Amino acid sequence: STSKNGPINVKLLMLGHGSVGKSSLLLRFTDQQWLPELEGTATIGVDTWSHKLDVKGRRVNLTVWDTPGVERFRALTSSYYRGTQGILLVYDITDRESYGALAWWFAERSKHVPESTVKIIIGNKVDKEHARQVPTAEAAAYAARMGCLFVEASAKTAIGVRVAFRDVVEQIVETPELWA
Repeated sequence: STSKNGPINVKLLMLGHGSVGKSSLLLRFTDQQWLPELEGTATIGVDTWSHKLDVKGRRVNLTVWDTPGVERFRALTSSYYRGTQGILLVYDITDRESYGALAWWFAERSKHVPESTVKIIIGNKVDKEHARQVPTAEAAAYAARMGCLFVEASAKTAIGVRVAFRDVVEQIVETPELWA
């Protein structure tokens, strides 16, 4: 619980297929950088990142859990989800299979967190527009049907990255029952 004016502790969980750029998005958000050597590497286990930010006049202590998307780690234990207020579901706009997998991640999420959890779908890699397989309008309509925020982003160029994280955190801050 959080005092009326003290910092708000927020936990976000990143979900999505392997190689969609979850770690790169997170690195871009927290450290303002993009490391080409991260492309195509698999996260083993769960990495956690902490970040402080001010949102709507409140200090937020943000912890983001970056989960592996590779097959053998698919079934995350319920402990990963515990205390999560926001979920970032990431797909690669150049990989229709990663977009199709969102339905699986939604089903998985619904087993572990309440419906009130703030959700955003992030279409990553918009810097590769020439190879796009998932139209923006299609993904935006899906996000609306699923009751999610939606943004397209590029960890490489930083487009949309801060917006994605900030939108989720703002909605959490505006929903005291998620953190009070």
